[in-house]
Amino acid sequence: MGHSEPTPQIILITGASRGIGAEVATQLADRERHVIVNYREKVRRANDVAEAIRESGGSASLAQADLCDEPAVEAMLEEVKRRFGRLDILVLNASGGMERGVDPDYAMRLNCDAQVRLARLALLLIPPGGRIVFVTSHQAHFHPRKAVPADYLPVAASKREGENALRQMRPTLETMGIALVVLSGDMIDGAITVGLLERRDPDAVAARRAAAPLPTVFGVRQRNRWRHPRADCDGQTIYVGGLGYLQ
Repeated sequence: MGHSEPTPQIILITGASRGIGAEVATQLADRERHVIVNYREKVRRANDVAEAIRESGGSASLAQADLCDEPAVEAMLEEVKRRFGRLDILVLNASGGMERGVDPDYAMRLNCDAQVRLARLALLLIPPGGRIVFVTSHQAHFHPRKAVPADYLPVAASKREGENALRQMRPTLETMGIALVVLSGDMIDGAITVGLLERRDPDAVAARRAAAPLPTVFGVRQRNRWRHPRADCDGQTIYVGGLGYLQ
């Protein structure tokens, strides 16, 4: 008798066409995982990430959806259900609010409202033992206890609200056997938000660089412990860089 192939772990990563999302996606590449690369509009970049995953021996597909577009998010999850029947890990990586021309409410809609809505909808697909990972920054995670650059304040406040709302879901998640993990990073070299902030407020980024070398998107891979099911993972926060914030 032949041996059947193991069922791959299904992982959806939002905002995975560049930066931290793309790095996490490519580092998860292997035969035991299928990575769904979510993107808003940059299909060529998203396809490059999926191709890199396949070239590394992994399996990947694309999922286009603006997380602020409710019908698009529902359609994305319906496609996940149709193709795979479940979702083992949801990585909430997409964020924004510093882009040129966005309205004042955009940061809250994306970083809080859209994250919570997607998490709640995804619960219908996540089996016991699954997990939700919320990617945030130290500047948001420790807001308002610690000062943040003025240009980053809408992002920090909205991501903090998003984290709070997800943590309030923990009783429901625990009942369902689903873990919540928060991955908090210092300003990350190579991340789009740091690039935007550096153009608006170069002194703020320079001050962080003076305090300690900034971690890179490649450093995030060393904190990807959340991808392995562990009993002690529920509700914990994993930190990347920025030791000064942790004191």
